[in-house]
Amino acid sequence: MKKMASSGVQLCLKHRFLLRTLKKATTTGCAQVRHCCTVLRPRQLPNVTGTPTKHYRPQLIRFYSDLLAKRGETKEDTNQLLHAKKGVALDESPALLDLDAAAGSYALEEISDEEAVRLAPLPSIPPVAASLRDYVDQSETLAKLVHLGVNLWKLEGRPNVGSMLLRLNFDADVAPRMLFLKALGVDDSRLGYVITQNPFFLTEDLENLRARVNYLKSKKFTSENVASMVSRAPYLLNFSVKRLDNRLGFYQQQLGLSASNTRNVVSRLPRLLCGSLEPVKENLKVCEIELGFKANEIQHIVLAVPKILTANKRKLTQIFDFLHNTMKVPHHLIAKSPQVLNTKFLRIKERHLFLEYLGRAQYNPDQANYVSLERLASSPDDTFCAEVALASPEDFFLFQKTL
Repeated sequence: MKKMASSGVQLCLKHRFLLRTLKKATTTGCAQVRHCCTVLRPRQLPNVTGTPTKHYRPQLIRFYSDLLAKRGETKEDTNQLLHAKKGVALDESPALLDLDAAAGSYALEEISDEEAVRLAPLPSIPPVAASLRDYVDQSETLAKLVHLGVNLWKLEGRPNVGSMLLRLNFDADVAPRMLFLKALGVDDSRLGYVITQNPFFLTEDLENLRARVNYLKSKKFTSENVASMVSRAPYLLNFSVKRLDNRLGFYQQQLGLSASNTRNVVSRLPRLLCGSLEPVKENLKVCEIELGFKANEIQHIVLAVPKILTANKRKLTQIFDFLHNTMKVPHHLIAKSPQVLNTKFLRIKERHLFLEYLGRAQYNPDQANYVSLERLASSPDDTFCAEVALASPEDFFLFQKTL
C-alpha cells in the first residue's frame, strides 16, 4: 500500500510538472508571435491562441519559412535561422528565435550618414495651400495645363475647381479632351483660354461632347463655325442637345428669323446659347415697348448687331434717347445704321456737339451736308475731322476740353 501511494504521488507530481511546462511554452510562444507582428508585420500570423505547443510549433516554423522564401533565402538559411541561437532544436521552445539573424534590409533598419545623403526624398503634395502654384511642382496635370496656357490664378478662386484639377489624371482625363478640341478645329493658342474659362469641360463625357457637335452639324453649322463658337464660348459644349435645340428654337421664334439667319446670329455671338435668356427677353421688350421699334426693325438691328440682345439696358436706352430726342434722328434711320447703338455714348455726344458748334449737324439724308450715323459713330478721329467736320484734329481736341 505504501508503495502504491508513493507511486501515485510521483505520478501526480510528474503530471503537474508537465502541465506547468506546457503552459509556460504556450505563453512564451504567444509572446514571441506578438513580438514578430509588432516588429515586422509581414503578414498576419497564424492564430495560435489556446493551441498546444506541439501543434503551434510547426505553424510558426512554416510561417518563417514562407517569409524567408519570399525574401530569396534558401532552405538552409531558414534552418540556420531557426537553430541560430544556442543551437535550438526543433522540439524546443520557439521563444529563442532571433529575428535579427535574417539577412537583408528592413524599413526600420539604421543606415549610415553617407547612405542617408544619397537618398532622394519623394515629393510631397501639401495637404493645404492658398494657391494652386504650390501644387504645380508635384502635380503632372497642373504642370502640363500651365504649359498649355491655362491661367491657374483665375481658377483657384472658383469653388471646388482646384480640388477637381488635382484629382484629374492628365493622360486619362485631360489629353483625350485636348485631342477632341484639336480634332474639332480649335487653334492651339485657344486651348488654354477654353480651359481657363470652362475647367469643367475636362470632366465632360466624350460621347456627350461628340453628340453635341454632331447635333450642331446636323443644323448645318459648318466645322469652322463650331470650332469658332467653342473657342469664343467655351461653355457651349457643356449643355445637352435638348438645351441647344431649345435655344435655337427660341431665337428663331422670338425674332421671326429663318433657319439661315438664326445660324448667322448664333455663330457670330455663340454666348447666346450659353447665357441666361432673361436679359435677352428684357432687351427685346425694351426695343419694342420703350424704344418703339417695329418687329421688322428689330430683326434688322439684331441681324446687323447681335450684341444688342445682350447689351446693357441702361446704355441702350441712354444712346437711343440722345439719338432720337436730342439729335432728332427717326427710328428708321437708327434701324438702318444700328451700329450706333453699340457705340460709346461719350463719343457720339462729343462728335455731335462739335458738329453742332460748326453748324454741320445734319442727319437728314434729304438735306445738304448730310452726315450718316455710321460715319459719325465708326470713323477714326482723323477721318471724322477731315471728311465729316472739315476741321483739324487740334480743333476737335481743344473743343473736347471745353466740355
